[in-house]
Amino acid sequence: MNDDVHLSRSRKRTFGVYIGRFEPPHAAHLEVMQEALSQVQKLIVVIGSAKAARNTKNPFTAEERQAVLLEMLREAGIKSSRLLFVHVRDYYYNESLWLSEVQRGVAAHTHGSSDVALIGHLKDESSYYLRSFPAWEFLPTHVVSPLSATEVRRAYFEDDLERVQGTVPPAVWTFLEGFRQTTDFAELQAEYRYLQQYKADWQDTPYPVIFVTTDAVVIRSGHVLVVRRAAQPGRGKLAMPGGFLKVGDTLLASCIREVVEETGLQISDLAAYQRSQAVFDYPERSLRGRTVSHAFQFDLGIGQLPVLRPGSDAAEAFWLPLSEALSTPELFFEDHHAIMEQFLMRG
Repeated sequence: MNDDVHLSRSRKRTFGVYIGRFEPPHAAHLEVMQEALSQVQKLIVVIGSAKAARNTKNPFTAEERQAVLLEMLREAGIKSSRLLFVHVRDYYYNESLWLSEVQRGVAAHTHGSSDVALIGHLKDESSYYLRSFPAWEFLPTHVVSPLSATEVRRAYFEDDLERVQGTVPPAVWTFLEGFRQTTDFAELQAEYRYLQQYKADWQDTPYPVIFVTTDAVVIRSGHVLVVRRAAQPGRGKLAMPGGFLKVGDTLLASCIREVVEETGLQISDLAAYQRSQAVFDYPERSLRGRTVSHAFQFDLGIGQLPVLRPGSDAAEAFWLPLSEALSTPELFFEDHHAIMEQFLMRG
């Protein structure tokens, strides 16, 4: 072996970067981190899907995941001083924002050092991001494991606890046992069962079903119109007024009908206030299945906020200040915050 190549492989890089959602962390995650820490002095763990509402795909907050990762590694004999963390939101419709947030978070820890290596495994299309940071050396992991956090979550929500315990480190199991006693878990398990039945109801169609919805971003005097969902999925989460397209409706008519039904907003000729529209079709935007949203923005100008009377499947309808709406993605159902952000941030 060439001496330069040997030295390159044997020396410890200053920083390593490991990106994941860790929903939840499992035994293979621990192995990858242990291997990475044998090659780098400090490991920067980038926790994805931060500041998101709990759902069956993202049941745990970034803070909870960071805490359990630290405890998992402490049990493995790794000092917390060798670990650094970055929390990154999902940006379904702006990949550049996600990349810049990862870069900014890592740079806050590296303080200008270019001795940074990215750790990962190019296993399938979900690993595309490993090619998105050319400034960082890529260190492929040698850990090969069939473990999947998706399967761990499935076993967790289906009460197959023996299987869960066999796939996660002790610290993670302790956390998961405790979380099962919370009202958050009860609500998530109810949502999981709802989604399983929902998918079963559509599984015998001759072709894969693609659902179409319409959603409304309605603005008035620095506020946005939101509803609180009354039913699963996403019970209790904030959302835009909207719903599934009916066979006899145009897209715009469907959107306006849903606004009136869910909020009781009484504005004559709401269509006259339309400012823009866009299609939101991120393939995994809904856990119910492939769902494409046609969203419309309406600007009602300035003045008193109209009185609302929630109905239909909304538990509550109210005007939320734009500053609060934009700063609290963790309150919103599915990608509704991202859709509002797309309209509001582009002016």
